[in-house]
Amino acid sequence: MIEEPIYTSDDAEFSQGEIKQTIESFNRKKAPEMDGIASDMFPRAFNKFPRLVTAIYNQCLKGGSFPRRWKTAKIIPIAKLGQENSNETSKYRQISLLNIGGKVLEKLPINKINHHMYMNELLIDSEYGFTPQKSTTDAAMEAENAKNRN
Repeated sequence: MIEEPIYTSDDAEFSQGEIKQTIESFNRKKAPEMDGIASDMFPRAFNKFPRLVTAIYNQCLKGGSFPRRWKTAKIIPIAKLGQENSNETSKYRQISLLNIGGKVLEKLPINKINHHMYMNELLIDSEYGFTPQKSTTDAAMEAENAKNRN
């Protein structure tokens, strides 16, 4: 049985501005993704058809669905430095190429949530996960400073 998504009064559709800003936040110099669409092509498609692209993302939001095609990844194994001649799987790291459309659909609600959290001052200073301009290095330094204070 498929459950219907739960909607609240705060569930606003994505605006063209939100979608444009999200699309433009991706690095345009990256290689084509799983779908073969280069990162610099997607912003051009949006600029040419902003209402259509906006309608597609809002339909995903309303329908509570994530297109299966956008969930598919192409995994490319990359040999770790100095391990190029090894056949052991542990000597490789992987890169997953995802569809740009799916990346945008994942980032849109994250941006809305982050905006809500910041506007309502719901984050504490010691929050590092999923926080822009903060990294694991910042968290490690904070932990080290706290250890030195005690």
